[in-house]
Amino acid sequence: MPMFPLESVLMPGMPLPLRIFEPRYLAMFADIMTGDAEFGVVLIERGTEVGGGDQRFPIGTVAHVRAYYALEGSTMAVAGGGRRIEVVRWLDHDTYPLAEVRDLPALEWTPDLAERRAQTERCVRRLLATASEYIDVPWSLDEELADDPVTAAWQLAGMAPIQTIDRYALLGSTSLTQLFDRIEEVCAEAEELIRMTASPLELDD
Repeated sequence: MPMFPLESVLMPGMPLPLRIFEPRYLAMFADIMTGDAEFGVVLIERGTEVGGGDQRFPIGTVAHVRAYYALEGSTMAVAGGGRRIEVVRWLDHDTYPLAEVRDLPALEWTPDLAERRAQTERCVRRLLATASEYIDVPWSLDEELADDPVTAAWQLAGMAPIQTIDRYALLGSTSLTQLFDRIEEVCAEAEELIRMTASPLELDD
């Protein structure tokens, strides 16, 4: 599968805006758009997105291109996160990163998790409210979630204003209960840290 290592974590159900300008990724984009318009996204462990030579975490997400338009020397695209994958091995490729991957099991929803999901959603929205007093957050406090409960759970993990490495740990969850536990734990830690270290934004009169 063509792979796009990034300095961020893509969660299932979340949008991924991209500006593609490196020749190797422009070539990758041209290739995937002749097929299923899908590529894998993994978090860079060391290094940068530009220039290659990076080291990558193994668990990632399949992204599907929803829309794009070409500019002079670059392409703007919006993709959406789909199923989770794990890199089995990286393959030799002359142009862009390519990997053999396996699908990770989808998390299973049961009706008895409804209250637990609601509790986790309250935690995420409370953290968004707290964080918005100190920093700009990319998601509104009343952001709508998907009707599908599993997708909505992943969206909560993607919306929470937490550290990238914490989000990566959420991506590796093996059950919805574990995902909810981890989201609430990192949200509680983030809220405490924000209150201890951040200064409120100066508001205009």
